[in-house]
Amino acid sequence: MKVFINPGHAPNGNPDPGALNEYLGLRECDIALSIGDLVRRYLVKAVCKVKELQSHNLAGESAGECIVQSANDWQADIFVSIHCNAANTLARGAETLVYSLTGEGAALGRFIQNQLCSTLQKFNNDFPDRGLKCRPLLAVLRGTTMPAVLVETAFIDNDLDALLLMNQQQDIAGAIARGITDYWQKNSREE
Repeated sequence: MKVFINPGHAPNGNPDPGALNEYLGLRECDIALSIGDLVRRYLVKAVCKVKELQSHNLAGESAGECIVQSANDWQADIFVSIHCNAANTLARGAETLVYSLTGEGAALGRFIQNQLCSTLQKFNNDFPDRGLKCRPLLAVLRGTTMPAVLVETAFIDNDLDALLLMNQQQDIAGAIARGITDYWQKNSREE
């Protein structure tokens, strides 16, 4: 299995670090990269081929390697973009964005969402499962040719969620990796 991992936002936070928690000094680009690196390591141990690319060039709008084109050219079997959500400092939980609520992207999203929420609920039993959300206009979901998801791991601007993002990165990454391998094993059994 070939998995393309896209930690969200620009490397080193330039020009777009993504969402912030200024009080705790957290930037989405850093958290996403750290979790993405861990997911890559888990998947490599599970004998997957993995390519990881963090870039603000999602669909050819900027210079540098293009996320969507790289995933398609590499002929990945699965595409996973990793992010942190932000809203009003009150919202909490994880959600997984998909192109459509049906099809293989949604199936992959359900496996990851279930693993992520059940894992984080062990550390905070009130951690909300915000479910799958349909976002067909997102470039990384619209332009990729393989099952693709964008995982919003937790709300970086909520201090309870931010503590999970700071202290449970191994667990978050393990949950995402398990969701990917669960999906792949289910598809392999059906073939």
